[in-house]
Amino acid sequence: MQIQVVTEEGREVVDPFLLRLGEWTEDRYWAEAPEDRLWEFQDGELIVHSPATPGHQRVVGFLTFLLRGFVEERSLGEVFNGPAVLRLRPGANKEPDLFFLRHDHGDRVGPARVDGPADFVIEVTSPGTRSYDLGEKAQVYRDAGVAEYWAVDTERREVAVHRAGESEYRVAVLPAGRLESTAVRGFWIEVGWLWQKPLPSGPVCLREVLGQSLA
Repeated sequence: MQIQVVTEEGREVVDPFLLRLGEWTEDRYWAEAPEDRLWEFQDGELIVHSPATPGHQRVVGFLTFLLRGFVEERSLGEVFNGPAVLRLRPGANKEPDLFFLRHDHGDRVGPARVDGPADFVIEVTSPGTRSYDLGEKAQVYRDAGVAEYWAVDTERREVAVHRAGESEYRVAVLPAGRLESTAVRGFWIEVGWLWQKPLPSGPVCLREVLGQSLA
């Protein structure tokens, strides 16, 4: 449930939560899941996320701007944001913060959802979703064939980078430095951009990623 606390300064703080409800069916998920909230479904269980914080949305928006701008400039494919549904297999429906499909995988995009693995997924985690994003969710993405998965942890100031190997994900944790994607050829970010407050200019960073002159 959602917990509300009023601090001495009178500000309301909402604890992050991850609510799990059993005895659901996939058909019920498709019938009742709202379009404007993150509701995921896995193997008979509905997974409801707490409302996104402004800080979370800022980082998701920044990464979306960079990835979508890069992908469109290079005509590489299509970028989606949750609550768009990525159906990884029957019984496993996730709503990633951000995911990418190459042009040659465009047939996976249907009128109601994307079927099959994405080529690249980014989640911005929180204290309420950290264990879920780094454990269970990473396992589902790996098993479904997602080639690359970044879990951005703004509280710990690190990015857990999961990349497909022969039998399991290879995982590296980066607190800083240049992070280059293997799934989106040529795309990279400076990890330190994500910890800046306020976040740096999206257009300036995108031009840098694209190798364009800032003049």
